[in-house]
Amino acid sequence: MNYSFPELPYAYDALEPFIDRQTMEIHHSKHHKTYFDKFTAAIANTEHDGKSLEELFKSMSTLPAAFRNHGGGLYNHNLFWEILSPKGGGEAVGKLGEEIKAVYGSYEAFKTQFSDAAANRFGSGWAWLSVDNNGKLCVCSSANQDNPLMDIAECKGQPVLGLDVWEHAYYLKYQNRRPDYINAFFSIVNWEKANENYLKIIG
Repeated sequence: MNYSFPELPYAYDALEPFIDRQTMEIHHSKHHKTYFDKFTAAIANTEHDGKSLEELFKSMSTLPAAFRNHGGGLYNHNLFWEILSPKGGGEAVGKLGEEIKAVYGSYEAFKTQFSDAAANRFGSGWAWLSVDNNGKLCVCSSANQDNPLMDIAECKGQPVLGLDVWEHAYYLKYQNRRPDYINAFFSIVNWEKANENYLKIIG
């Protein structure tokens, strides 16, 4: 398996004013790249080299902490960049949009629940919209670089989208105002990509 470090599908300044260029450049080329480098170094020449991240996550409780921390950081950021877009925003679309309204009553009600999960995650972590093991949409958060695919996750499922709430994701622009960053996120969500993720999960 050739683990790969992705280029962003847009320029570092493309998400301004919601996320500034400097934050994007540092986040992608430093933080994300470090997760990639440390994960590939940790897994090299082990019996697990060649397994997909998703496969590793299924038995994360039995694997080294470096796989959990850096493999999680690699996967989570790979997903994060894909569900952001300079042409994003608006309400959820397609089958995902329909299901959000069916489960939460309205897009705004979903947005409130997701925002609360992101704002109330103590310390560093992520907020998620996932499909749980019963095939239902669920909102939750996880600490550090954990995600719902891991067997150690508090809320297990398959992520549709995730929001990074580590301070390095927003501190240069928003300082301690995490709720402002969360609100800005909804102006750049790539709902078409999120809907694609959802359709792949439900089959």
